[in-house]
Amino acid sequence: MNNNNKTVNAIVQIINPKLVELGLDLVDVKYTREGGRWFLRVFIDKPAGVGLEDCQLVSGSIDPLLDEHDPIPHAYTLEVSSPGLNRPLNKPADFIRFTGENIKLTTFAPVEGRRKFKGKIIAAENCSITLDVDGTSVVLPLNQVASARLSPEF
Repeated sequence: MNNNNKTVNAIVQIINPKLVELGLDLVDVKYTREGGRWFLRVFIDKPAGVGLEDCQLVSGSIDPLLDEHDPIPHAYTLEVSSPGLNRPLNKPADFIRFTGENIKLTTFAPVEGRRKFKGKIIAAENCSITLDVDGTSVVLPLNQVASARLSPEF
């Protein structure tokens, strides 16, 4: 595990209890360097969606926690936002929550001869999801999912 992953894991451990207390889900944490500056991006969600007030509340709530525990030894910019329409699906609960929605998914290794799938989640469990891909049901083990995102149709 590289230092970035260790830092992100430490941040998740620090902030997730506060997010749960606030009734929010932690969708993702990104810690990246861009143009010589470090950014800590925290993506949050809740069933009704998040607004600016939620982002401000979370920022004000986790900033003191991060200062206290100091998982990042240098200056950085904290950004809190919604994951957007094409939000990533990372946990089994994400797939369960978004059953009936369209997603784009990539697997680590080929499943039924391919690695990229686009379809509707028709069932989700802790170990697998079933997608309707052009009228065909495809069962994918969650441990084979490299990345998955909502893919809303307009």
